Amino acid sequence: MQNFQIGDKVTAFYKTGKYIGEVTGERPGAYVVRILAVLKHPRQGDLHNPAEVDVPLFHERKALAFREQANMPEKMVKSYEGEVPEYNETLLTAFGDLKRQLEADGSPHAIKSLEALRGVQREYELMYGLSFEG
Repeated sequence: MQNFQIGDKVTAFYKTGKYIGEVTGERPGAYVVRILAVLKHPRQGDLHNPAEVDVPLFHERKALAFREQANMPEKMVKSYEGEVPEYNETLLTAFGDLKRQLEADGSPHAIKSLEALRGVQREYELMYGLSFEG
């Protein structure tokens, strides 16, 4: 288990998303991480029933926001070396990657996930002033 200090750059997984961030604190079993970039956009839907469509609540899941802080379980935090890319660029890339995977999949879950992503995309356009291709 690595021991991180305040200010260390790390990658961290949180509810199916992967981020680059900076350690800002420590809690029992977790690090507090300030989000700086998005490596993998969170999947849509119910985390407990990953490929199911017929669930009580199909979640629209946004990536954690720039500079948002989140408690990341210790085992989900790894050291990060290198330049930290710009948040909006990484968000657009991670969003586009997920969208392409879902379009190629074509399953009922993928179709419902794409519907959820349209709502997420509108929020990103409003929150960050981003424009998405296609």
